[in-house]
Amino acid sequence: MIEFTIPGQPIPQGRPRAGKIRYGKKKGSTVLYDPKESKEYKQYVSLIAQQYAPKIPVEAPLSVQMKIYRQIPKSTTKKDRELYLSGLKRPVTKPDGSNYAKGIEDALNGIIYKDDSQIVDLQVSKYYSDNPRVEIRIQDTDIFGEVGS
Repeated sequence: MIEFTIPGQPIPQGRPRAGKIRYGKKKGSTVLYDPKESKEYKQYVSLIAQQYAPKIPVEAPLSVQMKIYRQIPKSTTKKDRELYLSGLKRPVTKPDGSNYAKGIEDALNGIIYKDDSQIVDLQVSKYYSDNPRVEIRIQDTDIFGEVGS
């Protein structure tokens, strides 16, 4: 099992941007790229993940659990703040959990696991906190679909 925390405000995977190649043989061709904020967040996640990476990336089927802790909005009432901190009231606003997960999954490719296609079980939960972060837990699964360590 691999567990680690990515400190700071989580950044969802942005929509790909399109641009034109300006020079070279493929001049004028359309190319898709990550928005700057998404690209930088993936690099940040990769740097942190390297500290917890196995010597060679895992190639087994994986179960991944992500707990996304977003900053509590400044306009929150004291009553709602207490509910947020206790976990009784959770984020139901955009971005959705899958947008957070996609960027993180991509950032862990080749570091923790060979490819994110190995993820056979994914759980993403969103919360509010005064300490924004992402908590990640990765386990390999056995041939019967049970989670092992």
